[in-house]
Amino acid sequence: MKINRILLSAALIVVALVVQVSVLARLQLPGAVPDLVLLTVVALALVYGHVTGALVGFTAGLLADLAPPADHAAGRYALVLCVVGYLCGLARPDNGRLKSASGPMTVVVVAALGSTLLYASVGALVGDTAARHVGLGFLLFTAALYDLLLAPFTVPLIMAIARRVDNDPLAGAEGAGGADVSSGWLSSGTGLRIGTQRGGLRVKAARNRASRAGRIKGVKRL
Repeated sequence: MKINRILLSAALIVVALVVQVSVLARLQLPGAVPDLVLLTVVALALVYGHVTGALVGFTAGLLADLAPPADHAAGRYALVLCVVGYLCGLARPDNGRLKSASGPMTVVVVAALGSTLLYASVGALVGDTAARHVGLGFLLFTAALYDLLLAPFTVPLIMAIARRVDNDPLAGAEGAGGADVSSGWLSSGTGLRIGTQRGGLRVKAARNRASRAGRIKGVKRL
């Protein structure tokens, strides 16, 4: 891993973990808890690939295992996020460009469901029956719902930051109005193409002003 990837990943994981423990875990929502650490791992894996995704996932999971008020065996969530980071990294296209928001949304839902199911399965092997008391089906539904609602505000931003820090040429393309998903989220309702549309409106306005100025000059000469 490059040093800039290590530093950025470490900073993002720490921030996500602090927000997770101090804010999201205290919301007392029914069922699961919105998992910002998971979304951070998913976003980094979609940019850096499966190898880095697995390493980032293992590190993030291990920190989450050790962070208070952890009530499970250390290494349990590290295993889960390591697998999730690896599999999400496989979803990264060869050119690194994600033109549709449906792809990352699907990855987020599958990661939420898979991580919850794998975490409960590992817990069942070590004698943790907490998922049975809440209801595994309800946990899966709420985990997918909460993470999907939180994803548009986190995943595109983390992907864009990761590419800029990594000097990815796609970051420049996004800044120039590219259609990559990290420059927005949904084409309808969340402004995937707002930047491009605004640029087009500015160009039209400039052309109109230039044509008006030409007409005024022509009238004055006559």
